[in-house]
Amino acid sequence: MSAHFDVIVIGAGIVGASAAAGLGATHKVALLEQEEQAGFHTTGRSAAIWIRNYGPPDVRLLTGLSYDFYQDPPADIGTDKLAVGREILYLAPADQTEALDALIGQGLGIEEISMAKAKVLCPALIDGYAVRAGLESDGFDMDVAALHQFYLRRVRQTGGQLMLRNRAARIERKNGVWEVETSGDVVITAPIVINAAGAWGDEVAKIAGLQPIGLVPCRRTAAIIDPAPYEVEHWPMVQSAGHDWYVRTEARTKLMVTPCDETPDTPHDVQPDELDVAIGIDRMQHALNIEVRRVEHSWAGLRTFTQDRSLAFGWDNATPGFFWCVGQGGYGIQTAPAASVLVTAMVKGEDPGPAGAIIPAIDPMRFRK
Repeated sequence: MSAHFDVIVIGAGIVGASAAAGLGATHKVALLEQEEQAGFHTTGRSAAIWIRNYGPPDVRLLTGLSYDFYQDPPADIGTDKLAVGREILYLAPADQTEALDALIGQGLGIEEISMAKAKVLCPALIDGYAVRAGLESDGFDMDVAALHQFYLRRVRQTGGQLMLRNRAARIERKNGVWEVETSGDVVITAPIVINAAGAWGDEVAKIAGLQPIGLVPCRRTAAIIDPAPYEVEHWPMVQSAGHDWYVRTEARTKLMVTPCDETPDTPHDVQPDELDVAIGIDRMQHALNIEVRRVEHSWAGLRTFTQDRSLAFGWDNATPGFFWCVGQGGYGIQTAPAASVLVTAMVKGEDPGPAGAIIPAIDPMRFRK
């Protein structure tokens, strides 16, 4: 089986899906995914909260540019709860006050509040854990599944093809086009390949005969606990200012807890480590008076960073038609709407608008200098 496309996107997580959806209006797109379902490794394991103050400057700009999409989404988004408000409470023990000052100093809406107000927002807070607190009021929970399916649906509606269980086994440039042979015995061609393979981004580049850029997949662990007798449905997300643990409401009555681990790993179906689960619960219990009788569920996902932790979007200068779209770390969902617009414009050679300000900072070729 063979077919020709205008663009081949490798990786059907939120980044690949949103890029394919953006380009689908003007290009015939093939969206390749090695797994049986799109978004299996990272998108489907997201903590699903939008935080304006999260990440490096390039990420924060795309996060802010995505805000209006979440607040006023397209009519066919498939949910009336794409964004549900959730404040973020930052707690600063004595050794994390500088971290809180840095967060407030970004000027993106974090305000210092009294410890008394922090206790009202989170009644489980242990007196004496923190000496200062900050509150970010415009955060919200995101319906990740609805957003992801919206983009996949757009790909199909514009004539694109989602090709599950098709790993890119051979990627070769021939006569001005890329030829991709998949593990499903399919050969497809296109003048443009977009590498949106997340943790596998460097592997895809090597298959294509290109130098990797040094991506670092990192394991992040999470666990679900019962916080009874506390009613947590309307709690803010609660985290340390130094970002070494956080909890957030899950399914209205449970809490998700994580030690915010970023353990370098290899691209694979990553599983939770019991020690990391225990560390996350221990750190939380230094701050919150919550007895954990058992862990109801735990999981891990891969957050893949570049060496400087900024994004890597742009053309590879070694070979025509190869576009990098990787390095989203833990920011891929909250930046997806603006990233889709930016990547679409960059591939088409059009004006990306205000997001264009970050293009020099996210050039993947900065790692080849």
